[in-house]
Amino acid sequence: MVRFDPEIHDDNPSMDAAFMAGMKPSRRGRPKLEAPKVEVKIRLDAKTVEHLRNSGLGWQTRINALLGELVATGQL
Repeated sequence: MVRFDPEIHDDNPSMDAAFMAGMKPSRRGRPKLEAPKVEVKIRLDAKTVEHLRNSGLGWQTRINALLGELVATGQL
C-alpha cells in the first residue's frame, strides 16, 4: 500500500498570500433594494382577511399598491 504524500497527491492549492489575494467574495442572494419593504404586524377582521386572500395570488401586493395610491393622493 502506498502512503499518502501531500507533495504528490494533494489536489488542494496552497493557501498562501498570493492565492488569497486573488479571491473575491461570493455574491449570493438577491441584490439589495434601494427601498426595501418593512415587515409589519397588523390586526384585521377575519372576514376582511378571508376576502382579501380569496381574491387570489398577489393580494398583499395589491393592498400595498392601493395603500400607496391613497397616501400619494393625500387620502390617507
